Amino acid sequence: MGCLFTQEGLHRSANTGYNNRSLEQQTDYRFTGVGPKQKGDEQNAMNIYYFDHYAGSYLHGMEFRPFLMAKRWVQAGHKVTIVASSFSHLRGQNPDLMGQKTYSEEIDGVRFFWIRGNHYSGNGMDRVRNILSFVRGLYHWQNEFIGKDKPDVIIASSTYPMDIYPAVSIAKKYNAKVIFEVHDLWPQSPMELGKMSKLHPFIQVTQRAENYAYQNSDYVVSLLPNAKEHMLEHGMKPEQYVYVPNGVEASDWKEPDDLEDAVYYDLLHQFHEEGYFLVGYAGAHGLANALDSFVEAGSKLKGEKVKLILVGQGPEKTRLQQKINDLGLRDTVETLEAVKRSQIPGLLAQFDALYIGTQRKPVFQYGISPNKLFDYMMAAKPIIYAIEYDKNAVEKSGCGITIRAERSAAIARAAVQLSQKSPEERRKMGQRGKEYVLQNHEYGVLADRFLEVLERPKRLPAKKASDEKAGDSSKR
Repeated sequence: MGCLFTQEGLHRSANTGYNNRSLEQQTDYRFTGVGPKQKGDEQNAMNIYYFDHYAGSYLHGMEFRPFLMAKRWVQAGHKVTIVASSFSHLRGQNPDLMGQKTYSEEIDGVRFFWIRGNHYSGNGMDRVRNILSFVRGLYHWQNEFIGKDKPDVIIASSTYPMDIYPAVSIAKKYNAKVIFEVHDLWPQSPMELGKMSKLHPFIQVTQRAENYAYQNSDYVVSLLPNAKEHMLEHGMKPEQYVYVPNGVEASDWKEPDDLEDAVYYDLLHQFHEEGYFLVGYAGAHGLANALDSFVEAGSKLKGEKVKLILVGQGPEKTRLQQKINDLGLRDTVETLEAVKRSQIPGLLAQFDALYIGTQRKPVFQYGISPNKLFDYMMAAKPIIYAIEYDKNAVEKSGCGITIRAERSAAIARAAVQLSQKSPEERRKMGQRGKEYVLQNHEYGVLADRFLEVLERPKRLPAKKASDEKAGDSSKR
């Protein structure tokens, strides 16, 4: 099948370079944003069904976005069911169905309905079977997860677009609205990043599903800021489009009271004592993260008191470590193991600047919504942003330096430029980023924005059963 899912970690609502937190560390979530339930809200309460293959919670690990949205909608008086596969490679702890084909549980008022999915490793046929088991399960188990609570809104949000077929089919039965939530552009992402041919059967199936989704949903919620033109070319109407990016859980951001308690303090403090300016990267070590250019920048920093530090894990880590050795960069580039999510604030607080980048691919012109960036902004640190798309958050907030992707010389120049600024200049730069992310990317703000879409009137008229042919054909 090739590498189908290369871009996935960039947009999923947690960072794959971080280990999931222990359960003891995952219990202090707070509701923010959507206001408390008011008298009379029952009249306007909606039954919302959120289809997301990879959805998780603080008990399971990433991805968190559906749960963080849903718990706020529940607080506002709505009823939310997240329907997800029982197996996802992204979660730290997959649910135990205890031998059953489905399982239902409630977490912080949000109902989860798990559909049994097969285990897989990598991106081969086992993963394709896992995808098919979820799409088919949405059809097969719809009476069980809906019960007497007929849907007002169905959100199709599984990264791959094939879950739109059951979403539309079920919505037609109840005259419910359909929201298509776009994390990545499929099939363009697997074509460009996984080098798959447009004639590949999987790509053709995915392309038909993408077009069907834009043409048969009431509204399209995009995590990508510049994707509207692409979506219009594939059948979406302008009035369907709404941009709701990923974000941060402000109450979850807790720096240690004493920095000496932070992870890797002894090592990073030693580097500072030796006069080094520390540029950190914390996240997944995958192809899409374009870390070769970050490592290669080390060769252009010899003689400078600048050290590049990579923290995280991923399929490219071992190769990158070997590259550092082969290029003789051990004095300039350091690699450290991944840390728990709860340790991220303390880790980032110890760096002087932070780096994020992607490969130089056309698909990234539509923008990305990486949680890593929002964590960096919450840390109030200057950012070296090596991702090429217009009107990105770093440019808009003035919290760092935007450079061309995969340019090691540009990374080195940006690092030196930031090191030459005064600590006060860097503090102000970082503070602009924190203020921007709290105003525009806190999940309370985002949940309100998304909820406004859910409350809009249905755009598409109810269709006859004969019009369901496209959706029903996916079951065969």
